[in-house]
Amino acid sequence: MASENEVKQYLAYWFQLGKKVLIRNGQETLLPKKVIQGASYSDEFERCWQQIISPDSGECYLEGTDETIAELLAPAWDMIDCARCSMPIPVRNAGMPPEACPCFDLSGWPNTEAPSPRSPIDTQAHLTQIRDRLLKNK
Repeated sequence: MASENEVKQYLAYWFQLGKKVLIRNGQETLLPKKVIQGASYSDEFERCWQQIISPDSGECYLEGTDETIAELLAPAWDMIDCARCSMPIPVRNAGMPPEACPCFDLSGWPNTEAPSPRSPIDTQAHLTQIRDRLLKNK
């Protein structure tokens, strides 16, 4: 089962590549300009997420996919990495995988020369871990 955090991360990664989320049954689109801010998601991204999971937004889905965000939050779905581009994609627990990765219409992707989308990183915790490893090896 895909957790809410996994679905949120899935959208954050695809937002970083310019994919939009269609809400209100495709009548409106969401694409935050800034997804990550420091060690967490940006306020703009968090507002988009709240709008996406709101029942008032109707069916919401990532551009180029058929699965709604509500479906992805159901127990029948997991997140795996695409074999072609290593980006997260949804897959049913049982049954066939989706026909295509959302990257199918991104020209020049995958691009190993450009930084890949990422999750927020707590730099202080990361630096503390490095320091601790260095002190341990000393």
